[in-house]
Amino acid sequence: MLQIGIKGKQEISVEEKMSARAIKSGELEVFATPAMIAFVENTALESVKEYLEEGTGTVGTKVNISHIAATPVGMKVTCETELVEIDRRRLKFSVVVYDEKEKIAEGEHERFVIDCAKFMEKANAKAGL
Repeated sequence: MLQIGIKGKQEISVEEKMSARAIKSGELEVFATPAMIAFVENTALESVKEYLEEGTGTVGTKVNISHIAATPVGMKVTCETELVEIDRRRLKFSVVVYDEKEKIAEGEHERFVIDCAKFMEKANAKAGL
């Protein structure tokens, strides 16, 4: 059962394909903000996955995260999330991301619990599928 206080934690090594230059969100060989956001979303997703009913999942709906320090390719990065609010199907997480030297990001992320089949049916209807 979903409950406030569920925590998630994951660690990755920053690869070249995650750099701002590779993703084209910048020109430097540092951990790209879009890659960091995907890492945050995945950490939150994984933290609650086991508490969801069969046939349901979560989708990211809001990100409010400050990327406050650069991390070079090759360094390890750790993301920690905590479920801090549940409003019906809306889940709100606090987020902190660290590299091996310092905090590199902090903020909030929201996800919404969805029925996977209904969600895909609606999404596919847009394309006439």
